[in-house]
Amino acid sequence: MNKMDSIRTNQVTKLKSRWKKNGQAMADDPNRTLKMAIWIYLFFWIFEGALRKWVVPALSLPLLVVRDPIVLWLMIVSIRRGLLKFNIYLFGFLVLGILSAFTAMLLGHGNLGTAIYGARTIVLYFPMMFVMGSVFDHEDVIKMGKWILILAIPMTLLIGLQFYSPQSAWVNRGVGGDIEGAGFGGALGYFRPPGTFSFTNGTTSFYSLVAPFVIYFWLNPQKINRLILMGATGALLIAIPLSISRTLLFQVVLSVLFLLLAVSRNPKYFGKILLSAIGVILALIVLSRMSFFQTATDAFNERFASANKTEGGLEGVLGERFLGTLVKAVMGSADQSSFGYGIGSGTAVGADLLKYDKILITADFEWMREIAELGLMGLWLIIMRVGLATKVGFASFRKLGKKDMLPWLLMSVGFLMVTQGQLHQSTILGFVALVGGLWMASLRKPARSQIIKTANKNSRANVASGPMVKKNNLG
Repeated sequence: MNKMDSIRTNQVTKLKSRWKKNGQAMADDPNRTLKMAIWIYLFFWIFEGALRKWVVPALSLPLLVVRDPIVLWLMIVSIRRGLLKFNIYLFGFLVLGILSAFTAMLLGHGNLGTAIYGARTIVLYFPMMFVMGSVFDHEDVIKMGKWILILAIPMTLLIGLQFYSPQSAWVNRGVGGDIEGAGFGGALGYFRPPGTFSFTNGTTSFYSLVAPFVIYFWLNPQKINRLILMGATGALLIAIPLSISRTLLFQVVLSVLFLLLAVSRNPKYFGKILLSAIGVILALIVLSRMSFFQTATDAFNERFASANKTEGGLEGVLGERFLGTLVKAVMGSADQSSFGYGIGSGTAVGADLLKYDKILITADFEWMREIAELGLMGLWLIIMRVGLATKVGFASFRKLGKKDMLPWLLMSVGFLMVTQGQLHQSTILGFVALVGGLWMASLRKPARSQIIKTANKNSRANVASGPMVKKNNLG
């Protein structure tokens, strides 16, 4: 027994050392190139706006679809390698996307460019989630989460500079070098900053993803440098008022609520949560005494109060703006033509090509836009999005029973994005695929654990066959 344990330990130690030396993607990992492409996708999602605003503004329009070739390549290679397994959801999205392009041409607006531009949001970006879920695993998600937290620190410095700079400043320049500025309506003379993104919703999306990773790493601090974790936590706290975004606040609160629900099933984390909560409260006390934070908080509070007053308070925001529009979209589908006005007509590019923006006006409410574009097929799309998110959600809940909280925490942002994230806007479209893919990938066992499991199995087999070999040699 001791000999078997010794051999097994030596083999596992060697494999662990090899993994550490080569990083998460070993030299013989057949998916290493695909993983690199996903990292490039992340880079362009975060910095596409920066390229369009500051680096090559003349290429603003082509850069709008810079991620599309990456997604298409990932799909083709994944299919060739048998990684992209067809299922009812993947098949449904592909069929709907292709069918919507044909119906738009034959029964809708009839513009080919608009149809292709709109159909790509379904044909490319929903399959992208499945590609990430097949190529990435739990450890890849953690690694990407670390880098997202690292980037959160300079991102907060940037949005702080944008917040306090006039819209005419270079740092606030808009897409295509627009000197009128990229900031959007805020309060008290301050504008919502877009960060490196082309529009302010990119800032909200980015920090919405930072929140669940911050929570996860506080529960598992051994997996990240403590200074990075504290810096990212502070960056998130500062970004909430700087963003002047109610959506970001609601999203962070939602992530915290998911945490509390998870802890009810894993009470051992209660001590860590209590210490983290005390740390956050102390940080807020310190920040509240700083003038830059006070100014941002005043602007945020003013924006919050004025918007709530306009929309009827929190009840109006949740009941009318959110739930109400979703219900109206579904109920109103019976009044739409079977095929709507045509896919792509609710995008900014499509509205410009068609010289028709009636559908674009509904674009803030994703389900209304989908019904208006696709008619009854829009209801099909909504059902598939809700069905997919629900399926992944149940899988995430089951992971809680195995003490794995990452999928559940990612669900706090992933469920809303997969079900009703806005596909018509480039930044949010990219985010829907990114967060949906990370959410699915977090459910996959790490490749390293599979290797170690195989090593244990092989070592037991070797030890078991050892006496037999010795006996044969003597004979």
